Amino acid sequence: MSIRSFAVTVAAGLMLWPASAFAHAELASANPPANGTVQVAPKEISITFSEAVEAKFSTIEVLDNKNQRLEEGKAQPAPNDPKTLRVMLKPLPAGTYKVIWHAVSSDDSHKTKGSYEFVKP
Repeated sequence: MSIRSFAVTVAAGLMLWPASAFAHAELASANPPANGTVQVAPKEISITFSEAVEAKFSTIEVLDNKNQRLEEGKAQPAPNDPKTLRVMLKPLPAGTYKVIWHAVSSDDSHKTKGSYEFVKP
């Protein structure tokens, strides 16, 4: 096999590689919404990812403006939805809150992380 034939074979193989092999669990939606405003303090945060996550290796933290953690317990998977994690919250007074998440994909074990804020006037 020539070098050119080998290169063509490798290139074709890479094009056929499943797209999920390169996928990561990214934020698809959140409640309360990312960078949104809520009038009523939420009792929980739920985050839906672009693919299923390993709940025992994934986290959600919620911080107030003094960096005090406000979640109660650990993030849990939503019933019948392996893409969604939920965490219960302590009562939230008016303020700006930061949500920090870390997710481990069930498909490929890749780790992703991110954060966003929401406001409760």
